[in-house]
Amino acid sequence: MQIRLAKESDLPSLMALVNRAFQVERFFLTEDRLDPERTRQYFANGRFLVAEDEEDLAGCVYVEMRGSRAYLGLLSVDPARQGGSLGRQLAAAAEELARQDGASHMDLTVVNLRTKLPALYEKLGYMVSGTQPIPEDLAKRVNQHCHLIRMTKPLVRT
Repeated sequence: MQIRLAKESDLPSLMALVNRAFQVERFFLTEDRLDPERTRQYFANGRFLVAEDEEDLAGCVYVEMRGSRAYLGLLSVDPARQGGSLGRQLAAAAEELARQDGASHMDLTVVNLRTKLPALYEKLGYMVSGTQPIPEDLAKRVNQHCHLIRMTKPLVRT
């Protein structure tokens, strides 16, 4: 399995992968997580790391620099490949990329309705740092009241 920076030509496959991985959110999300326009916006604002093998993309993660901090999002593993260590590997690669770019912390958000995610990220060293409302663009696409849980992890090596 190779992890590399995504190229623009990866975007259709990457979008399909994210949407497959986020099918578990269909109980509250009324649309796919990504469409071509949103995918291009993410690509313009940050970078995707993709994990691929000889078959296809197996996973991806989004990294965006925000001042001295970085944001991790859309951590996705193809459903047929979940349950191994690929998600951990992608998160670690994203953290290393952010460190190389000078980030002191990695931040992420999870929807409170995904009740198992905070514990998974805590195992990776993230701590809950607060809550925030759902962004307006996402609020238009949900059918239940929900909010985001903010989590953060220091990236400084000791």
